[in-house]
Amino acid sequence: MIDLYTAPTPNGWKASIALEEMGLPYKVKLVNIMGGDQRKPEYLKINPNGRIPTIVDTDNDNFSVFESGAILIYLAEKTGQLLPKDAKKRSQVIQWIMFQMGGVGPMQGQANVFFRYWDKKIPEVIERYQKETRRLYEVLDTRLNGREWLCDDYSIADIANFTWPHIHSWAGVPTEGLPHLQAWLKRMRERPAVQRGLNVPGKVDPEAIVKAAQKIVVK
Repeated sequence: MIDLYTAPTPNGWKASIALEEMGLPYKVKLVNIMGGDQRKPEYLKINPNGRIPTIVDTDNDNFSVFESGAILIYLAEKTGQLLPKDAKKRSQVIQWIMFQMGGVGPMQGQANVFFRYWDKKIPEVIERYQKETRRLYEVLDTRLNGREWLCDDYSIADIANFTWPHIHSWAGVPTEGLPHLQAWLKRMRERPAVQRGLNVPGKVDPEAIVKAAQKIVVK
């Protein structure tokens, strides 16, 4: 059994989508990030960085894994799914996971904060992060030209990169003019396991998120 500590965010959805795709039994443990659950001592014991998601593999001596990319790799290796065994193909998948972890997530995350949450709007800062996020979308679009998935087959690289452009409008970043990215997003959203994963841990009120986040981010 996997205990999944999560919240409804792009990084959280990566883990729940992967668990659904791999058919692993798991138990959801909601982390109220607006209420500060991630900073409580009991949570920091399993995730010293105080972020979500985190998994605890109760079938493996309660082994805990934090950082969403590391979680994807751990689950893929545990199940033998969605990560090729061939060294070159495996490297390709991991490269695209690192692309998301080092680029798409951080850049769009900052675009989210300054475009959506920050009380004082700073146009130059918003534009800087939105432009870089759009550039990264263009990299994905180029990669997906003539491809159904980011690598030869559907993999954890697709899961990692999907959840951020899935909510591109939240950061004010358009996908117009990126037909390959748009088609891939549609294919991803049509997958039943992706749909189930996006509903974990449940739907939330966007306005409530904004109000609560402003209290944390700005103050």
